[in-house]
Amino acid sequence: MTSERVRVAALQMVSGPEVGDNLRQAAELLAEAAAAGAALAVLPENFALMGLHERDKLAVAEIDGAGPIQAFLAEQARSHGIWLVGGTIPLRGNDPERVRGACPVYGPDGARIGRYDKIHLFDVAVAEREAYRESATLEPGEPVPAVLETTVGRLGLAVCYDLRFPELFRAQAAQGMELLALPAAFTATTGAAHWQVLVRARAIENQCVVIAAAQGGRHANGRETHGESMVVGPWGDILAQVAQGPGVAVAEVDRAQLHALRRRFPVLSHCRLPPLPARQS
Repeated sequence: MTSERVRVAALQMVSGPEVGDNLRQAAELLAEAAAAGAALAVLPENFALMGLHERDKLAVAEIDGAGPIQAFLAEQARSHGIWLVGGTIPLRGNDPERVRGACPVYGPDGARIGRYDKIHLFDVAVAEREAYRESATLEPGEPVPAVLETTVGRLGLAVCYDLRFPELFRAQAAQGMELLALPAAFTATTGAAHWQVLVRARAIENQCVVIAAAQGGRHANGRETHGESMVVGPWGDILAQVAQGPGVAVAEVDRAQLHALRRRFPVLSHCRLPPLPARQS
């Protein structure tokens, strides 16, 4: 049975280059979230590794369904009896020189119920001396909107740079998405400019709850991430928030109120535009 009122948690980390240290930090935050009554917890992007070099992720990449990071996530979900969105982890894909930025989801029994691989890769020049090229070490996932059935609601999945592509979320809304889990690692520069407004916009335009879990601080590799993990309601109100550093943002969400809003303010059913056609290669 799906619960109408549930507590959800966005976990913020400052991950480093040692997987073991990051798993210990994640375990502490998950215990805090569970103690606060969270039925669903979301870890940030790259929670298990923020390497000193971009290619470090290849050395710890796991095969799908096996490996210490995946075992850790399954055990944490089972031991706390929660739904767990495992941020992103490096899984082997089709290209031996690149990995998938995979977002696995586990049920309260520890069984994995789904996986979403980041679609949009961050190949941008933020400033003259700040550029990123994720496609050098990540391969994109298949462009299939991921919405999963859970006892806390219909859960959509997206990762970081995906946030800038509203078509993805409208497609998920068409599949009945009520909650959106968004692991991220926005840069300090782009986060200060765009993070909050984009997270709140996605909640407002899709009339859903967004659980946005971010990296937030200065990392051993010199990178600085924005933080500001938050839970945002369907009216765009920030229900809970963590500014910088490790922490947990926990909020109660009410699916009955969400659906009441959709009935009173039926934006989704008012849309007159057809879905965008598939792009031909």
